[in-house]
Amino acid sequence: MNDRKLIDELLASISIHKHYPEGTAHVEIHGNRVIGVCLVDGLTVDSIEMKEGIGVTLRVAKGVKIKNPVHLCFGMIPETGVQRIEMKTVIEDDASVGFIAHCTFPNARKIDHIMQADITIGNNAWYSYMERHIHGDFGGIRVIPKAKVTLLEHARFVTEFELLKGRVGEIDIDYETVCGAHSVMEMKSRISGRGDDRIKIREAAVLKGEYSKGLLASNIALKDHASAEIYNDLRAEGAYAHGHVDCNEIVLGNAVAKAVPIVQVSNPKAHVTHEAAIGSVDSKQLQTLMSRGLCEEEAVDLILQGMLSQKN
Repeated sequence: MNDRKLIDELLASISIHKHYPEGTAHVEIHGNRVIGVCLVDGLTVDSIEMKEGIGVTLRVAKGVKIKNPVHLCFGMIPETGVQRIEMKTVIEDDASVGFIAHCTFPNARKIDHIMQADITIGNNAWYSYMERHIHGDFGGIRVIPKAKVTLLEHARFVTEFELLKGRVGEIDIDYETVCGAHSVMEMKSRISGRGDDRIKIREAAVLKGEYSKGLLASNIALKDHASAEIYNDLRAEGAYAHGHVDCNEIVLGNAVAKAVPIVQVSNPKAHVTHEAAIGSVDSKQLQTLMSRGLCEEEAVDLILQGMLSQKN
């Protein structure tokens, strides 16, 4: 299959049936090969094919503010294979950019998607990364994204990971962030697991600089025999640093959920809070929806969708 057809299939699987609007940068990676690139001023993308994967460097130049979100599409059309990406992202001082990344494996039966990211956000820079996963119903995917993030002074970093369609099979997220003075970090995840899916999330952040702020938030919905282990680790070291950990998990059927919040303060002028909730759907909500004509399964699905769509 040629690159144009691969791009069309990838985009169709994420319900993008037309080309991107004019002035929108985008990159498509199928397997371990870049098959499409369109850039705007101030954004550079360099790639190198390796023996077992691909290395990609994304850079936004100093002072450049990219207006439209940059679209990234990672995926594989075949049923089996390994996608291994080593990604370095540098957002230089006073720059700003938002990325929308779609990871799509619509026919997967045995696929590994492995991402190792190194991200540096410069002084007074802003970077957002919204990652949306679209999978098939078989569940034969291992998703293993790992990232180390460094925020310099007055930097802002927002990332969201979503899996709302299809089954993951196995997911193992491991993100670490170090926050400089006056920086702001938000890491959020919204994941639905069913069948025998296995979900593990570790999100860790150190509020190192004074007046730094951080949020770790997870919304997880589990059905059937799915399981999840959520480790949120937030440590405040800088004076007047402020952070919050929020974990919500709903379990149905024979699903199993575990939440481990770790909060640590090593400066008397810092403050960190946390809350975690694990349980079934709210009985009053369920009864209300069923009284309006929904069957129990439909009502439960609607409640789960509402929980997963919450913006923390």
